[in-house]
Amino acid sequence: MKIRIIGMSIVVAGLLLSGCTSSNGPEAAAAPAVKVLTAPTPHVQEIINKYALENVNYEYVKVAIGNGTRSGAKALLIDARPNPKYLGGTIPSSLNIPDTQIDKYIGQLDKVAKDKEIIVFCGGWNCEKSPIVAGYLKGKGYSNVKLYQAGEPEWATKSYLEVGTPVAQGAFKNDSALFIDARPHAMFLKESIPGALNINDTEMDKMGGRFPVDKSTPIITFCAGFECHKSHVVAHKLLALGYKKVSVFAGGLPAWKEAKMQTTAGAAKTEPVAAAPKKDIFVDGIKLGSDEGTVDGDTYKAMIVNNKIPANVAVVDVRSASEFAAGHIKGATNIEIGKMSVAEVVAKLPKGKVIIMNCASGGRAMEAHMKLKDAKVDVSKIFYFDANIKCDKNSKCDIKVNEPLG
Repeated sequence: MKIRIIGMSIVVAGLLLSGCTSSNGPEAAAAPAVKVLTAPTPHVQEIINKYALENVNYEYVKVAIGNGTRSGAKALLIDARPNPKYLGGTIPSSLNIPDTQIDKYIGQLDKVAKDKEIIVFCGGWNCEKSPIVAGYLKGKGYSNVKLYQAGEPEWATKSYLEVGTPVAQGAFKNDSALFIDARPHAMFLKESIPGALNINDTEMDKMGGRFPVDKSTPIITFCAGFECHKSHVVAHKLLALGYKKVSVFAGGLPAWKEAKMQTTAGAAKTEPVAAAPKKDIFVDGIKLGSDEGTVDGDTYKAMIVNNKIPANVAVVDVRSASEFAAGHIKGATNIEIGKMSVAEVVAKLPKGKVIIMNCASGGRAMEAHMKLKDAKVDVSKIFYFDANIKCDKNSKCDIKVNEPLG
C-alpha cells in the first residue's frame, strides 16, 4: 500500500460571511474563537481514570528524552498515532505503536524491562489513542507507564520534531528545506546528502555565516543514525538562535542510503584502478584500519563479540555517563572526552596500554582522537573504533562497522 506523507503546515482560514448573512449590521457577529483545550475531554478522561494513568507535562518529557537519541533517552517514549503521522513528525527518540495496530508494533518492546519508564502520547488532549495504548501496556505488566496527553501538538510549539525518511525525501525532492550534516568534516567529505551544509555540532560558533538569514527557513539536521546525538545538538542550538522550523532526520545518512537515495559518493565513483595490496599494520598486536587513527573494524568487532579483547587494550567509551550506563562494551571505561580539557583527558586515560575509543556511531570517537592529536599528545597507541554500536545493559552489542573514509 502506498503511503502518502503530507507536509505539516498551519492553515489559517478566515470565515467569509458576506455571501450568507443579512445586512443587519452589528447583529452579524464574528464566529466565536475556537476553544483551546488544556485538559482531557470527558471521554479521554474516562479512559485515563479507567487505567489510573498519571499525566506528565512538557518540562517532564523534555528531561525524559535526554539527548534525543534512542539510547540517550531516560524514558521510552511511544507515539500512539498512525504510522504516517509518526513519520511526519514526532517527539525525538519515540517509537511508534499505533493504537489500532498494537499487535503489529508491540514486538519493539520485547527486550524492554517491565519496570522501564514509558511515556505514551498522541495528538493532544482530545486524543484517546495514548491512554488506550498506555492501558494496554499496563495490562501486559509494564509497571511505570505515564501519559503526556498534551502530546505532539504542544511539543511542536515548544521544540523540534523528529521526522522520518519520507519527509526527508520529500524535502529533498522539492528543495523545500536546508539539510545540515552534523557529522565531522572528514565523514561529510566521504559521503553526504547532496546539497547539505556541514556544520559540526562542536563548531557551530564558528559557522554563523553559513546560517540562513531568514529565521523561518525549514531546516533538517541529520548525522549518523538513531544513536547519533550531533543532529539533536545542532537542532537545539538553531532553536536558541531563533530558527522557527527545525527538525531532525534521526535515521540520518544510514536511513537515507537504506532508502536508496542519492548521495554525494555516487558522483565521486570512478573506474576501479588496480592498486598494490596494502601491508597490514599492527601496534602491540592490534591491527590498524585504513583510515588514520582507526583500528581494523572487522577484527576489533570480532574481539568484542567473542569477548576476546586482549589484556593490553583499554576500551574507552567517550559518550556521556547516561549513555554509557544504558549499555556499553564489556570492560569499557567511560571518559567523556568532548567535555574535558586535554590535560584532564590525559590524566584520566589508562596508562601502559593500547587505547581504543568508541562512541555510538564513530563521530565522537573520531573527534576525541583529533582533539588529542591536534594538542600534540602522543597518539601512537591511541586509536578509535569507527562503527555504529548499540549495547544493552548486559554488554550484548549490535555492531555495524562503518566503511573506511579513504
